[in-house]
Amino acid sequence: MANSDLEKYAKALDKSVEPNLSLKQFLTIYSAIMKYHGLKMEEVNDTMKHLWNKTYQGTDIDGIKIRSDVEGGASKRSYNYRVVMTKDQVEMDMRGRCSAGQKMLASIIIRLALSDSFGQNCGILALDEPTNALDTENIDALASSLVE
Repeated sequence: MANSDLEKYAKALDKSVEPNLSLKQFLTIYSAIMKYHGLKMEEVNDTMKHLWNKTYQGTDIDGIKIRSDVEGGASKRSYNYRVVMTKDQVEMDMRGRCSAGQKMLASIIIRLALSDSFGQNCGILALDEPTNALDTENIDALASSLVE
């Protein structure tokens, strides 16, 4: 339901699809999309935190999150997404600071969180070599998380 709503909002924002959209309608729709984006990002990050804590066997990273940074003005806004890790409530970019296994696990967890949030009616998930670069402890924990 939420995905079909988002599609409707996106089409409404396209002036070529609906050229008679008033500024008030445009701003209302834009506000709804931004609220939806915030809710979904919060949902994805909550799922990622849960999966990371359940799966990751190390003690050097407490959790991971996706952060979206806004760039540009009101007319040409863009969002850059980055993955951050937290340790003792301090956030740091994961890029350049993680092992291959941590990157692989983060990648899998991000995919699982996105599929949980946006693919709720999908009964299958395909992962290509999900245990590549993981140590034995993290492989076992990942397998247990996937089963649950």
